[in-house]
Amino acid sequence: MKDELLQSETWMRFQEAAGRRVVRFCGEEWSANGVVHRLPIVGRYLYVPRGPRGRSENIEVRSEDRDLGKVLDDLLLKAKEAKAGWIRIEPETEETLREIRVAISNRRIVKAPHDMQPHETFVVGLAPAEDELLAAMKPKTRYNIRIAEKRGVKIVSSTEPEYRNAFIRLVTRTADRKGISAHPVAYYEAMLETLLGDSATLMIAEKDGVTVAANLLVFCGDTATYLHGGSDDAYRADMAPFLLQWEGMHEAKRRGCSWYDFGGVNMEEFVVGSGKWLGITRFKFGFSPATSATVFPGTYDIVLSPRRYAVYRMIQKMKSRV
Repeated sequence: MKDELLQSETWMRFQEAAGRRVVRFCGEEWSANGVVHRLPIVGRYLYVPRGPRGRSENIEVRSEDRDLGKVLDDLLLKAKEAKAGWIRIEPETEETLREIRVAISNRRIVKAPHDMQPHETFVVGLAPAEDELLAAMKPKTRYNIRIAEKRGVKIVSSTEPEYRNAFIRLVTRTADRKGISAHPVAYYEAMLETLLGDSATLMIAEKDGVTVAANLLVFCGDTATYLHGGSDDAYRADMAPFLLQWEGMHEAKRRGCSWYDFGGVNMEEFVVGSGKWLGITRFKFGFSPATSATVFPGTYDIVLSPRRYAVYRMIQKMKSRV
């Protein structure tokens, strides 16, 4: 079981730096760190990203432990103190979701109107030697890595301030190009200010002194996570993002990581060959086509205030129609 960035103390510190209230629960076998969000009209809810999360791979041991019930009771108490109308959770497995339903059977738990985090992620093991990792890639991916090297693309790992603005510029431009909603600039600034250092680095691709692509790579325990990235479309032919990810895997191995988390993918679109996530998924799977996506149950809401939650769902339904 890989370490989960979104349940880590590193991520909670960043959320606090971004101006959000954080609650922390960490028992012997379970953790459930959460962030208080506020919406217009309906008010606050407590979001537990990628959690509650078991801290052991042995589900039978975790099931016998009443630690989950205590963590959930504490979570409910803190949510009420924060005047949250619901708690938004993202169980790691279907088994975890069933255990949560049993532990708080007196509460209504429903599927959220949308998933907060990707339903599927792509995580590659870094145990093989680097030449084996390279050999396991799709031929087109290896070819594009070589193209980037031949065209003079150079990769730098840096936490220096000079690269921060370039990173934010490339991320926001890429989001606009792909029709993805980017975070506000202040959010990225808080993220870089909080994370860069031992916890994270910027992987920078340069050509002729110009920053043409940039990734934010975050290290949490045994896992390196590609969190955000962007590229300059004017340099698309130089294939910098391929070399950037490959050098990111190098950096992760150098730091002793066992896993490289590429983030979200969409296997349904990959299979049918169309959709907004198709290009992203195809790109990521090229680095390890034999690896299967990690599938999560999705996002669920524990309803604390039925009236406020009903108003929230009505607003979401109206938005979807628009």
